[in-house]
Amino acid sequence: MSSKPAPARPAPRLYLATPVVDDPDRFIAQLPALFAIADIAAVLLRLKETDPRGMTSCVKMIASVVQAGGAALLLDGHVELVARGGADGAHLSGIAALDEALPSLKPDRIAGVGGLITRHDSMTAGERGADYVLFGEPDAEGKRPSSEAIAERLSWWAELFEPPCVGYAATREEVSEFVMAGADFVLVDDLVWADERGPTAAVSDLDQTMRQAYASACKAAKAVQG
Repeated sequence: MSSKPAPARPAPRLYLATPVVDDPDRFIAQLPALFAIADIAAVLLRLKETDPRGMTSCVKMIASVVQAGGAALLLDGHVELVARGGADGAHLSGIAALDEALPSLKPDRIAGVGGLITRHDSMTAGERGADYVLFGEPDAEGKRPSSEAIAERLSWWAELFEPPCVGYAATREEVSEFVMAGADFVLVDDLVWADERGPTAAVSDLDQTMRQAYASACKAAKAVQG
């Protein structure tokens, strides 16, 4: 993997993870408003476990709406459904899952990876061909590193490596912190879906937060360069 070039980085983008979807029609109805108010790069679809035919149908329905909104649809696992459902790729957890999925995803589809405990794991994922690395997501017990540790990992990766890095943010403050640290994308889930005002208001606020943090990061970078 090569070092990142010196020019200013592009504005980071929002990566939206869904709740577990069991009613695609109801979920789809919310999407156009979200795409209209924010720059959403991708949607990570968490599927309810049902029969393969029903899950494939769900992917197809959601993929058409997400892609029409200008975003990529990735499946949380379920690599076998990516091509059948017309999704753009899959998100895997850990190096072993990435290795298993790469032959069926590459070269046409996205293979993202999280569950990367150590820096060595992260570098291995990049060397294997991951299209992005995710830092900070909760583990199976719901535990995650401190926001400071996640920001440090994002900053380290953004400075040295070419594949994009994604920061999982659980609060608006973390969204801002991770953008300042160098995240190319910020992944959010309950921060949107659990907001009492509804997902549209939540996404609008997050989009504004990211824009403000990016502007601050650019200003700070220019000050350092003189």
